[in-house]
Amino acid sequence: MTSTITNISCVIIVKNGESTLKEVLSSLNDFEDIVLYSNNSTDKTDEIAREFSNVNLIQGDFLGFGETKNIAATYAKNDWVLSLDADEIVSHEFAATLQNISLDEKKVYSMLRVNYYKQTQIKYCWGNDIIVRLYNKNMTSFTAKKVHEKIITENFGIEKLTGIVKHYPYATVTDFIVKLDRYSTIYAEDNVGKKSSSPLKAILNAQFSFFKTYFIKRGFLDGYAGLIIAFSHMATNFYKYIKLYERNLQLNEKL
Repeated sequence: MTSTITNISCVIIVKNGESTLKEVLSSLNDFEDIVLYSNNSTDKTDEIAREFSNVNLIQGDFLGFGETKNIAATYAKNDWVLSLDADEIVSHEFAATLQNISLDEKKVYSMLRVNYYKQTQIKYCWGNDIIVRLYNKNMTSFTAKKVHEKIITENFGIEKLTGIVKHYPYATVTDFIVKLDRYSTIYAEDNVGKKSSSPLKAILNAQFSFFKTYFIKRGFLDGYAGLIIAFSHMATNFYKYIKLYERNLQLNEKL
């Protein structure tokens, strides 16, 4: 028999997450408090959120991943926050672990995330991740980075939680294109005037990214999905350095 999780709030930021959101929220039925911070979604994200009585739907702007996640956490009723993405589905075992855990303010807690493309588990291009996602918001927070944000873990013990979280970041090839454009733009905006770039750097980084993902990490063993992922990594690296190059040129023209 399961019990309601009353001492941990689940906080999710989302923009146009209708493809996975219903499954994500359904896997969180045991949570009493879920904060869904919607960044100007134009699909059925908000409509889906209103179907769940334990979801507190908040509307807000996207200011970069780190800052936005910290803002979203302020709406949590509890001090303890489980930060999830809108494409991460918790297992029954993981939810049961949270029902019975004795939380320690001197610790943060990590989870095992298993990555998928559609229904295919990706074992080589991505593999599995162990990432810190459960923390006390009065004791720590996410870094302010616009991309590749993480929970600050210095001076904390890290305890791994039992159970898995399934990650479905891409449902179609179009999702890769949309996300690489978004992430490359965020990278350029976050690093303009701080890092140098050039067309040659963009080409070399893109080529190495494909080689690393498809051959060194043996992405070819992931089959068709591995090819898409490797090419996406290549394109993301090319565009993030080209966009940074353009931003730096524009910045220098203003000086």
